Amino acid sequence: MDQLFEFIAAHPLLWAALAVIVIVFIANEVWRGATGRGPIAPDEAIRLMNSEDAVVVDTRSKADYKKSHIINARHVPLSGIESRAGEITKDTGKPVVVYDAAGTQAPSAVTKLKAKGYERVYALKGGFNGWQADGRPVTRK
Repeated sequence: MDQLFEFIAAHPLLWAALAVIVIVFIANEVWRGATGRGPIAPDEAIRLMNSEDAVVVDTRSKADYKKSHIINARHVPLSGIESRAGEITKDTGKPVVVYDAAGTQAPSAVTKLKAKGYERVYALKGGFNGWQADGRPVTRK
């Protein structure tokens, strides 16, 4: 234990940086939880689809969309999400669930759609790959 205190005393900047990183991480998680901006789990997406008729948007490539996609998903590639936002739904208060392949780019689409006036836009946690891994239904139609 004495070695730990000796190490801390010898490296105060390192420990200060670690403390800042931990505080920022905790603040980010609290903020995401409070504002609902974090990705939603497939179960929550299904609840929104069934109870609130959420619109599902696939932002992957056209080829990936044609291979398979979530049932009733609309294809709007990420590169055209801002210019084609009006195709998603006219009701900007309706929930919109956005997904990509792995859940890494969908948050960017969420930000762009919110800037276009959509109020309730959510990224699907794990994206299409996570959806399929959970055994959720997909279609090729």
